[in-house]
Amino acid sequence: MNPLIGIPSFYDTSAPESMPPRFGMSRPYIGALEAAGALPVILPLALEISTLRSLYERLDGLFMAGGGDLDPVLYSQAKYTKTGGIDNLRDQTEITLLRWALDDHKPILGVCRGSQILNVASGGTLIQDVADMIPQAIRHQYYPEKPREWVAHQVETVEGSRLAEILGGVARVNSFHHQAVGEVAPSLRACAYAPDGVIEAIEHPEREFVVAVQWHPESLVTTDAAMFGLFESFVSVSGRLMKQPRPTRRTA
Repeated sequence: MNPLIGIPSFYDTSAPESMPPRFGMSRPYIGALEAAGALPVILPLALEISTLRSLYERLDGLFMAGGGDLDPVLYSQAKYTKTGGIDNLRDQTEITLLRWALDDHKPILGVCRGSQILNVASGGTLIQDVADMIPQAIRHQYYPEKPREWVAHQVETVEGSRLAEILGGVARVNSFHHQAVGEVAPSLRACAYAPDGVIEAIEHPEREFVVAVQWHPESLVTTDAAMFGLFESFVSVSGRLMKQPRPTRRTA
């Protein structure tokens, strides 16, 4: 059986105000997961905690997609002028799911915002605007100027890390972010860096697969076998662990 991978949705505000509220998710994430052998399922927001828990317990892995900025109150900072696109429903849902998954040793793969919320959910902080707050930084935000598959710079992975096993020592990546991981959470470690020292990936060294990258590998899977390998590794571990007994249900 293929592993069931949950993807928390976002609150879609693009529809006219006359339309009912709706949740959504970008197709490339779903396509990359499906191609790697997963059964992707989009998780709604604003569910009762017991309903969310029941859905979570059926999942074999958790995928955290890209999106808008997190509310800085979650990491004890005041909101910077360039922080925007905050989705409080999504923040709350994703942090709850991440903490459950970390407690249960469930596989996690994060992309862009996914790396940032993994760090915050684990007790870390963010840099709210790389260009303004890191004077020596290279350019990291190419949206909407460049296509999603456009390669912006290279990253160097940390020797001995899970990510280095998958990608090798150096990878060429796209770049569509203005925020980044700041202080890394105590339970996590940085496992890839941009040429300017900005953290490009984090992972949990005591979990079999908890990896999150700042770039968008879902847009590179057709041109870079290593990026597809990132999805394959995540799905493979999720599939193997799904054969083990599921955690006993507990009160959130």
